[in-house]
Amino acid sequence: MYKLLLCWRYLRTRYLALVCIISVMLGVATLIVVNSVMSGFSTKLRDRLHALLSDVDISSRDFNGFGDPEGKMARIRSDPYLRDRIAAMTPTLEIFAMLQYRVGLEQAPYARAVRLIGIDPGGRKALGGFAEYLVRKDDREHPTFTLTPDALARYWRLQQAEEMGQPAVQFDPPRPGEPPLPNMDDLRRPPSPPPCAILGWAIGNYRGPDPDHPGKHIEYQVLMPGDSVILTTLSGERMSPVYARFAVSDYYRSEMSEYDGNYVFVPLDYLQKLRTMEDRVTSILIRLKDYADHKEVVVRLRKLVPSLEVQTWEDKQGALLAAISVEKGILNVLLFLIIAVAGFGILAIFSMIVVEKTRDIGILKALGASNWGVLKIFLGYGLLLGLVGAGLGTAIGLTFTFNINHIEHMLTRMTGQEIFPRDIYYFNEIPTDVQPWVVGLVNAGAVGIAVLFSILPALRAALLHPVRALRYE
Repeated sequence: MYKLLLCWRYLRTRYLALVCIISVMLGVATLIVVNSVMSGFSTKLRDRLHALLSDVDISSRDFNGFGDPEGKMARIRSDPYLRDRIAAMTPTLEIFAMLQYRVGLEQAPYARAVRLIGIDPGGRKALGGFAEYLVRKDDREHPTFTLTPDALARYWRLQQAEEMGQPAVQFDPPRPGEPPLPNMDDLRRPPSPPPCAILGWAIGNYRGPDPDHPGKHIEYQVLMPGDSVILTTLSGERMSPVYARFAVSDYYRSEMSEYDGNYVFVPLDYLQKLRTMEDRVTSILIRLKDYADHKEVVVRLRKLVPSLEVQTWEDKQGALLAAISVEKGILNVLLFLIIAVAGFGILAIFSMIVVEKTRDIGILKALGASNWGVLKIFLGYGLLLGLVGAGLGTAIGLTFTFNINHIEHMLTRMTGQEIFPRDIYYFNEIPTDVQPWVVGLVNAGAVGIAVLFSILPALRAALLHPVRALRYE
């Protein structure tokens, strides 16, 4: 009992112990916040990538693709092992392309490189990671490459203006009080409906500062449904440039800037004709009923299609996922040094206490305290410092984590600088993921360091001879 009383007395009266407590507290709080934010980004990135990508991808080794995709899918479905494990399959044709469009009265077109993907919308919906990210809600249940009546009227009007030599002005939808767009029957219709494309959100939209509300951002749309874009790519075997005009039918918004800023979806059959690659695709995307079977499925698929490359989504994104894991590990090691600094503070303070309290230690041992009892006093003191510091650090770290977006908004208003640039990450808020086992591991590490650095002074105090301690005092 006396050991606990002495530990509590030292904790209340030795104000230098506050330095150790604050060091442990700040280290624990920092590690919890950083781990929660890093885990939030990592978890959201993994979940979003897995949702956007297929579980397994059978792809060609070049842009020429491979033939007879339906025959290969039929062979996969007939396999006795695979047919019970595959939920959906769909072929795709992917190639790099150059997208051109005009904005307003500007004559010079804008151009940017994109990834042009030919898909069957129904098959791609069954796979997942496509229909749920379409902006037009009507397309989410039954995705198609068709224009709404307003978008079709807009397209025809733009085409007629261009044929008459007028600048291709972007006609916005009529505002309240303005005359409606011309009736479609009053316009000279093209010989056939235009081919349509679904653009990534960041291609036709950008986030910029709100002039009416400083510090806030709004979305500016430069391409409306019905506007025209020109896509230039390469044909299959000849590798000669081919191009076609498409009408924007919808937008794809996954909140992943890499995809929203680069992906353009078009009908698979049209892209095959454009590239002179009839009945050829570059990949077959597969969704599994249970992703836990992916290793066995990959091995089986490699035997069925040995000439093609078979990868899981983790194989394709392995470099990115590994980089995030390594970065998180290195950052944790560096931040853990903060707690190590607190450990050296505990070592210095305890060594000083042993020197100052040599006479008291001698009296305790003369009254019957054992070496083990004295050792437990200092180890208990270190344990108490670690527990208090870790407890306060956990409370502060969790409070900061749960309110990190409110704190970010407050700092943005105070400094006038955006702390979390949403135009880079395209997240509406800072993602966090508090993992209880990580919080427990950080607390255990902090308490362990506090006890570890108190061992040396505790041993020195425990080995003091009582007579010598009293004589030299």
